[in-house]
Amino acid sequence: MTENLDDLAAVAALTDRVRRAAYEAVAATRGTPVGRDEVAETLGIGRTLAAFHLDKLVDAGLLEVSYARRSGRTGPGAGRPAKLYHLAAAEHAVSVPPRAYRAAAELLAEALERTGADETLNKVARQHGRQAGSGHGDPAGLLTEHGYAPVADPDEPDRITLANCPFHRLAEQFPPLICGMNLAMISGLLEGGGLDWTARMDPAAGRCCVSLCKNKTD
Repeated sequence: MTENLDDLAAVAALTDRVRRAAYEAVAATRGTPVGRDEVAETLGIGRTLAAFHLDKLVDAGLLEVSYARRSGRTGPGAGRPAKLYHLAAAEHAVSVPPRAYRAAAELLAEALERTGADETLNKVARQHGRQAGSGHGDPAGLLTEHGYAPVADPDEPDRITLANCPFHRLAEQFPPLICGMNLAMISGLLEGGGLDWTARMDPAAGRCCVSLCKNKTD
């Protein structure tokens, strides 16, 4: 067995039902750090139990910790900073028996980049998106299904950002190639679903490089 034992331990940490629910509760905040009190309330469990499972997820490398005062007060008398949790950036994958799909994807991406086959890749990605998006009427549900973790902006109701990039590792290595492919595929998903939204390149730290804008009507 040549799998990374850290990846195996991370995946194994989610076999506990309550711990998995705690992870999902943190993931549902779409990048906003959350404390044990909120997780405990969401799951209907005690704060001590919530903190126990959250810390186990940190130990497994699935969550990371930050500290902040929730009251907004500073200086003497402001109280201790609260311990907050958010998803870790690291990826974890386990395959039994071992498979090297990530390595194959990296080789294919490099070959496409070297041969200048971006246009062909984007055409294929858009066509794939159209087929996958057919029959869907809800952009948030469609993008969630494909791993993008869409976030509606309450200040901009006609804009949706994507908290997760399913191609993050490859996008870091081959940004123009993979981000262009990603944009083409999301555009295809929206077209296939007949959705009145447009995908655009909108890079920012900590999220997908694409965001969505609702089409304006006259």
